[in-house]
Amino acid sequence: MSTLSISPAGPAPTAWRDLSLDFANTVSMHAAPTPEEHLNHYTDLVAWAQAAGLCTPGQARRLLEGAAAQPAQAQAALDTARALREAIYALFVDHAHGRPAQPEALARLNAALGRYCGGHQLRALPDGFAWTWEESAALDGMLGPVAQSAAELLTSPESDRVRQCAAEDGCGWLFYDTSRNRSRRWCDMGTCGNKAKAQRHYRRMRAAGDQDDIHR
Repeated sequence: MSTLSISPAGPAPTAWRDLSLDFANTVSMHAAPTPEEHLNHYTDLVAWAQAAGLCTPGQARRLLEGAAAQPAQAQAALDTARALREAIYALFVDHAHGRPAQPEALARLNAALGRYCGGHQLRALPDGFAWTWEESAALDGMLGPVAQSAAELLTSPESDRVRQCAAEDGCGWLFYDTSRNRSRRWCDMGTCGNKAKAQRHYRRMRAAGDQDDIHR
């Protein structure tokens, strides 16, 4: 049985809050014309799930063994995961920009909640609670906590802190804005933020050079 800890009250902690956003970000340059896919194979999906704490090494090994024995089902699970990811991404992007939710995206997340989360339950821990999901032969069982995470965050009072990276190159990653005045614009200041500053500096220098040429 896999567990993911959540607190009994207040904003979701980082591990739970970031689960659906991390899953949505399994594509690089998501807003660019040619995004870079990171879930290319079912093994990538299992590796992500293990890194996210959704399955133990033993569970990951059993999932991979099941996938090797059922390649068509493994591909179907991967396709389902990608489709759910795109629905979650679309819902958060539209919400971040104040746009109505796309009906198809909402329907896909609701379908995932109905399929995967009907049997999920809470169990008490010394310091809070945990979602539990029963290990089964299903190769897409790890999507239940992802769908639950997205639903929890979308219905949270903190949902307006979810942003889409504003980098001009089309990064498009989702992030949770923890700044006091909620003014963060980039997924990471050290990468997209610095690139944006460099681009602004270049444009200022270029504009100044053009003005010099005019006055010569």
